[in-house]
Amino acid sequence: MSWLTCGFPPIVVAMSKVVVISGASSGIGEATARVLAKAGHQVFLGARRVDRLAALAEETGGGYQELDVTSRASFQSFVDAAVERYGRVDVLVNNAGVMPLSLMDSLKVDEWDRMVDVNIKGVLNGIAAVLPRFTGGGHVVNVASIGAHMVMPTAAVYCATKYAVWALSEGLRQERDDLRVTVISPGVTESELADTITEQHAADLMRDFRAGALPASAIGEAIAYAVSQPAEVDVNEIVVRPVTQR
Repeated sequence: MSWLTCGFPPIVVAMSKVVVISGASSGIGEATARVLAKAGHQVFLGARRVDRLAALAEETGGGYQELDVTSRASFQSFVDAAVERYGRVDVLVNNAGVMPLSLMDSLKVDEWDRMVDVNIKGVLNGIAAVLPRFTGGGHVVNVASIGAHMVMPTAAVYCATKYAVWALSEGLRQERDDLRVTVISPGVTESELADTITEQHAADLMRDFRAGALPASAIGEAIAYAVSQPAEVDVNEIVVRPVTQR
């Protein structure tokens, strides 16, 4: 057993779980890998930037494979590789996401498509890959956003994708009595998401909005709290945001 102490109540990790994490090369995914590994879980990391994954896998003692979440075949291969390495998969952390904010009338339709492909289809591809691999339960953790609960100018499409993540999670939870499903909705958090914004007006708004952002480790600790609960406890949603965020 090992202790994990964080902003949530101290918990005991009674069994090491095998956790696959998408978008693990930076931000919340990277921080979550560190927190879970420190708690005694086995982590298998996926992202496009393999060089970063290799360094993180060496640090955490986990495995890794290049992952394009928009490809169903890539996600399936990723999960299969985790099963080959560890013999099973217990938890999926669907974390990969993009956030190229813009005003609707800017008609950045290619960026809309990218958000739908990564933020919605990527989540579905992960779910499709792990459900047949779960034996006697399993846990899907979907990283949504505070944008699943609020909408603001320049964020309409992004928020729509995160609403979809929330809805998919709730539907999946109701369909399976043996499956735990958790939605993590971060507020302003340190990440590279804002780097994908190409519209200057949206970038300026986001720069001000992101003042006082939480460290990514705060979200990792929230995920670890949900993952480490007893099998009969399903933490359905955690909203984590800075005290100063309204």
